[in-house]
Amino acid sequence: MSRTRARERPAPGLSGGGHPGSPAGTAGRPVLLATMDVPFDGSASAVAVDAAVESGQALIVANFVGLPPLPLSVVMGYDDLGYSEEMDRSLRAPAELARSFGLHVERLKVKSLHPIQALLDLARERSPGLLVFGPDRAKLGRIRFRRTARALRDRATCLIWLPS
Repeated sequence: MSRTRARERPAPGLSGGGHPGSPAGTAGRPVLLATMDVPFDGSASAVAVDAAVESGQALIVANFVGLPPLPLSVVMGYDDLGYSEEMDRSLRAPAELARSFGLHVERLKVKSLHPIQALLDLARERSPGLLVFGPDRAKLGRIRFRRTARALRDRATCLIWLPS
């Protein structure tokens, strides 16, 4: 499985994980806010940031992008098109809000031939306390949402929040 992760560096002076007043390196379970290359549902962003603030844990904002099997495009670097203004704003807003509360924030762009499996893999690697799967359902599509939600319910090992 081919996967690329783009990471955004945390703001200077913020500790990794733990409560904002806790020592750096305090173990904890972050909150994972995930979407499938569509903007977030507003309530999902609010739930994720609130949960991270209440628990004092880091927020991971992750966008899972389906990578079409075009090897030459990947080699030449044409597979990574920039985000639309709406998408960029949607990914940036919860990260900035969480940072304003002094939380550690990590933004990831995960490209995969199998984005649902990549989401499950990330959840297994990071062991979040809460996984908020919050794409705008109107833009994601009913079938894709249901397929992802079913996979999360069946195979994720953490608490999951889905928009109604």
